[in-house]
Amino acid sequence: MKTLGLLGGMSWESTTTYYQEINRRVRHVQGGLHSARCIIFSFDFAEIEELQHAGKWEEAGALLDIASAKLKLAGADAIVLCTNTMHFVSDGIERSSQLPLIHIVDPTAECILHAGFNSVGLLGTRFTMEKDFYKTRLADKYGLRVIVPENEGRDSVHSIIYNELCNGIIKDSSRQTYYRIIEDLAEAGAQCLILGCTEIGLLVDEAGCPLPMFDTTKIHAMAAADGAMEN
Repeated sequence: MKTLGLLGGMSWESTTTYYQEINRRVRHVQGGLHSARCIIFSFDFAEIEELQHAGKWEEAGALLDIASAKLKLAGADAIVLCTNTMHFVSDGIERSSQLPLIHIVDPTAECILHAGFNSVGLLGTRFTMEKDFYKTRLADKYGLRVIVPENEGRDSVHSIIYNELCNGIIKDSSRQTYYRIIEDLAEAGAQCLILGCTEIGLLVDEAGCPLPMFDTTKIHAMAAADGAMEN
């Protein structure tokens, strides 16, 4: 089994989900007491968040590059970046670590296409919803039509992520806000929903969601585990 190098802590709330889901997948496939070989580099998210909101993306990307190189030295065979937003500055990871990066968009898009959808609603941080790095990969590589909330909706989604979910705060009022925004996406033509932030799965679930949803955290973790188990 290959050793996975996890770039985590962004936030640690979702990194714990990655660790659980990767190990659950390995146990499901291999049985018994089998578990994943993982090395985790966990960032102080306050430092990353400050760089994000200051627009210092190059500096944030450099931190990923340095950490991925450390994971290589520690024995990792592949890198898993446990966050959607920071894929914006993930281009240097493979070069710095000389390891493959398991990109979060690819397994998510493949699951959506396999399910027969071609139009997706995207929820995430404002950076993920507004910058092209995520939407362009979905559209150009996989031919998916991507719909994001209107400006007010993007503000609400972003604020709840950083002020509540990243701090482990789960409010029913915020859940209902998300469901209303998802209903708007459905009316705009979305056939399904991408939870494009690794914390959103802490708030919304299949039972209450107005659209079929694809949780990037769980999909990404499963793809990482499957990749680690490949010969």
